[in-house]
Amino acid sequence: QVQLVESGGGLVQAGGSLRLSCAASTRTFSGYVMGWFRQAPGKEREFVAGISRRGGSTYYSDSVKGRFTISRDNAKNTVYLQMNSLKPEDTAVYSCAARANSVNIATRARDYDYWGQGTQVTVSS
Repeated sequence: QVQLVESGGGLVQAGGSLRLSCAASTRTFSGYVMGWFRQAPGKEREFVAGISRRGGSTYYSDSVKGRFTISRDNAKNTVYLQMNSLKPEDTAVYSCAARANSVNIATRARDYDYWGQGTQVTVSS
């Protein structure tokens, strides 16, 4: 069982930046592919970014590519999402997720095994 705890959300003006963190309670953090998802009110959960187990590969949704950066520190059991040039349409609850028993970054939520509780990001215009 892996527990994930996100932090770093908040209110920011359009064009601003935020850095989300997700801390995992496991000694085998490097064995998990990690992903960030978001869900806005009235919308389905969508994939934002993913990172391979050692951090050598990353993948982004088209909507955030070039603005967001996912990274991980396996020594600290933490994955990060640096969000720059934020837009009002980025407003959502952001959740991190861990995928076990795979080396591939997945974009479907159902392919992830563990989830954090989420952190709210609000971008004002």
